Amino acid sequence: MNYVLSTAALVLSAALVSPASAQGTVSTLARNLAAACATCHGTNGASREDMPALAGKEKGFLAQQMQDFKSGKRPATVMHQIARGYSGEQIEALAAYFAAQNPAGRRQ
Repeated sequence: MNYVLSTAALVLSAALVSPASAQGTVSTLARNLAAACATCHGTNGASREDMPALAGKEKGFLAQQMQDFKSGKRPATVMHQIARGYSGEQIEALAAYFAAQNPAGRRQ
């Protein structure tokens, strides 16, 4: 559990200091934040195990799930702790990133 939180903190700090254009910042930030999710949810959110896949899910659904984890409305073993570390903007960026991913995990 500490590994996941440490990884998320490391990726988050790296994302916050990365210089990029306004357009690139959102996609770079989202991609960097999503890297920490791969441990449980698979590369680009295309889970191959029992963990829920995130790739291709509707953006609003994903953002709401994260907000529910963050507020404690949705119970979890680890996600409520991870979600509390994200701002609303970061949650929206993650939701948009995973919504745009291919559920099959293949490049399009």
